[in-house]
Amino acid sequence: MRVFLTGGTGFVGRYVLRMLVQAGHSVRCLVRRGGAPEGFGSKQVEIVRGDINGLLPSLMQKCHALIHLVGIIREDPRAGITFDALHTGATRNVVRVAKQAGIERLVYVSANGASQEGVSRYQTTKWQAEEAVRESKLPHWCILRPGLIFGDPGLEREEFCTRLAADLIHPFKVIPVFGNGEYELQPVSVEEVAQAVVQAMELKQLHGRTICAVGRNTYTYVALIDEITRALGLKVRRKVRIPLPIVHAGMRVAGQLLPITRDQLRMLIAGNTGDSVEFYESFILKEYPFNQETLAYLRERT
Repeated sequence: MRVFLTGGTGFVGRYVLRMLVQAGHSVRCLVRRGGAPEGFGSKQVEIVRGDINGLLPSLMQKCHALIHLVGIIREDPRAGITFDALHTGATRNVVRVAKQAGIERLVYVSANGASQEGVSRYQTTKWQAEEAVRESKLPHWCILRPGLIFGDPGLEREEFCTRLAADLIHPFKVIPVFGNGEYELQPVSVEEVAQAVVQAMELKQLHGRTICAVGRNTYTYVALIDEITRALGLKVRRKVRIPLPIVHAGMRVAGQLLPITRDQLRMLIAGNTGDSVEFYESFILKEYPFNQETLAYLRERT
């Protein structure tokens, strides 16, 4: 099958690309600019260049499926990088172009918590993007909503656990925690998400479904920090809880200097959990539990 892939140079995208190639698919990967990215050397991978909001149907000609992974976690309005443009607008555009090109299969990777009533614009714009997929009337579409994704991000260090290790655990002997730190998370490995993306494209019984992709086990934020600390070969450290009103006040003063945005803080405090049963029943997955062994990459990356 020939697959048109957007977001293939990102954290999740690189894993999806690798699994598509391993499964024998040929991949046409949209790249915005620059030379061939690392890992794109396979003869099964064709690079095309273009703007996600300015795609032409000719770029998707002779493709059978579209996997849409483009998304951002932080806005830069001066550069035109906004949730509205890169979530909602981009998804509406790729759906329109896919229909014009005759593509019949679409997998969209959204986010756990996507909702009309989301606590952040990240979540509400993801919901609007999902609506474009649901309204597409394509013969086969599936939406995946990953929770907190962990796994080796390569040299770019763009993954949540790597950022926590580099920005919080290594620099501080006493670790600051937002609020009580008891908000819950269900980390899921990037390998499992990538496996699910490829299978969602292939399995007809998944048509029209929106599936929450979260791990089997639930951790509080504090417990997650402790597990990362152990994976780094360090002793668990004392925590200091910072009341949320103080956190919000500090963000008003130094928001741009902090490694977390207001949207990200709201989503973190709200928790990131879901029912994992459907995820593990819908796909045949090699599982990567969240533990010191699967987090071993943190020592190299931080």
